[in-house]
Amino acid sequence: MTTNQDLITSDSLPGSSLARDFLDPATFLGNPHDLFSKLRMKSPMAWNSQMGFWIASKHKDVSDIASNHENFCTKKGILLSEISNPPDTPPTILHNDPPEHTRYRKLVIDGFKPSVIRGLEDLVRDNTKAHLDEIILGEPNDVVEKLCVPLPLKIISHVLGVPEEKWKTFYEWSEAVVPGASDIPEDKRHELLIDMGTFLVEAAKARRENPRGDVLSILSTASIDGDMLSDAELVMFLIQLLVAGNETTRNLMSGLLVAFAEHQDQWRAVVEHPELLTLAVEEGLRWTSPVISFMRTATKDTQVGNYLVRANEPVIVVFASANRDEDVFGPTANGFRVDRDPNPHVAFGFGNHFCLGSSLARLEARVLLEEMRERYRALNLVGPTCRSESSVVSGITRAEIVFS
Repeated sequence: MTTNQDLITSDSLPGSSLARDFLDPATFLGNPHDLFSKLRMKSPMAWNSQMGFWIASKHKDVSDIASNHENFCTKKGILLSEISNPPDTPPTILHNDPPEHTRYRKLVIDGFKPSVIRGLEDLVRDNTKAHLDEIILGEPNDVVEKLCVPLPLKIISHVLGVPEEKWKTFYEWSEAVVPGASDIPEDKRHELLIDMGTFLVEAAKARRENPRGDVLSILSTASIDGDMLSDAELVMFLIQLLVAGNETTRNLMSGLLVAFAEHQDQWRAVVEHPELLTLAVEEGLRWTSPVISFMRTATKDTQVGNYLVRANEPVIVVFASANRDEDVFGPTANGFRVDRDPNPHVAFGFGNHFCLGSSLARLEARVLLEEMRERYRALNLVGPTCRSESSVVSGITRAEIVFS
């Protein structure tokens, strides 16, 4: 019988050099999966003594922690920067735990139910075709700029009910929210966040006077226990939906395109076998892992594998590492295979924080592949792929591809 005395604790570890590498921006500018692989093999629960946090890298541990909101909460922060500076009030729905999170989620879930998402397919397809029409055959195209940034921003703008023509501004705002996603100076980032909050509050007030059938109207007229949402709560919701609705889908799309350009046999398989399209989207989610990691904090002493995580110790759950776990995905875990089935990835998170917009992201990615399959026989990567230094989102900032 295992007792607490037999378990590995933070004070019994000297601190892992691998865990220190997690704080190095160069890790994410390059290929972080080299580090994740070492963590899974050598230190599945690694302790970072510099900042005082655990790193969970195995699929089972990540899933167990992410689904156990009673023992691992989000209200004390979901980002590394919040370890020493926890939010006074929840800045996003991700920072809420049940039952508050459940009540908030119920407010917007109707805007993302399957029937609503299915009704968006024509809009998604029309926008996708329009952007693919701008791709120049036989020449390098930066797919991030031409396709992966504007397309999901226009779609989520439509869902929320904000002007699609402001997508470039929304992009700036979204980049300012995610740590490490861009090199925006801190003073400019603060200015952008204020502008975003002001715009969203004014837009919400306008909807209260003239509601429509969009998510912005749902939130603006919603109430919890008879009280309308405050301005701060509205901004919390709308920022979360705006950012999550474009950052993750954008990075899924760019990651998929780069993956196909690097594995041309897999693109040929999709071209020749359209029945693989749905599986290809799931493999793209696993391979790309648009959300790399989020943090949880232990609410009580909890055993994770052979380790004892003590109350108030933060844990970084690395979804991207879990999605390459050899114990789950076998000897091809580090290979991109569009016929992978089953594919129990955790790209959309796990438990009560499972991504609200997962169906929309899947729709956008499927339609993109369907339309590309009709047009292109081959994708060739030209030059290096540029990535962000974020340990939160798997951001590709530039990728030039030749379509033929």
